[in-house]
Amino acid sequence: MTAKRNTPVALIREAAPFAIRAERASDVVAREALLDACFGENRHARTCQRLRDGRAPAQGLSLAAVRQDGRLVGTVRLWHVSAGGRSALMLGPLAVDDDCRGLGVGAALTQRALAVAKARGHGAVILLGDAPYYARFGFSAGKTGELSLPGAFERDRLLGLELVEGALDGAWGMISPSGAPLPKIKATTKATRNRKAPFAVPHAA
Repeated sequence: MTAKRNTPVALIREAAPFAIRAERASDVVAREALLDACFGENRHARTCQRLRDGRAPAQGLSLAAVRQDGRLVGTVRLWHVSAGGRSALMLGPLAVDDDCRGLGVGAALTQRALAVAKARGHGAVILLGDAPYYARFGFSAGKTGELSLPGAFERDRLLGLELVEGALDGAWGMISPSGAPLPKIKATTKATRNRKAPFAVPHAA
């Protein structure tokens, strides 16, 4: 009698439970709710929000993670800033739905955002976050020690990543917003009251 062979069976990897795509206007309500849940009601008072108020995100760098049913479960945006005279991007906020923690949503959003930023020719990305988490992507405080934010912040959480070697060399001083201003929405008049209001990306922490 011939013994059965233990033939190895190739395991079929399950499809990812989420997809990363560009943020859409239809994501705004869900995105705001997710940010409120992750950062609380005071998120608009955070230091980094001062770099985003009244500014548009960097083009092509507002990303969303969505499940197969279309539910938004993650978000990240990058913004134009001047890092002591050096052109850079500021990453944040990065938020993930509690139900999807451990699935790699945050890492996938960060990796895609950095890849898109590099492909678009940006030289550096700065963020305020946990060093142990962001070190995996190459972020460190090595070249941010002479930079400051317009408000209270923890020095060891101000991190930078060069997408182009030397992009943060000699960077010092205050980080300031440099993105395009958001268009101001005019007050509603009788003539326009019944017209559909134009969509504007809201400010978020």
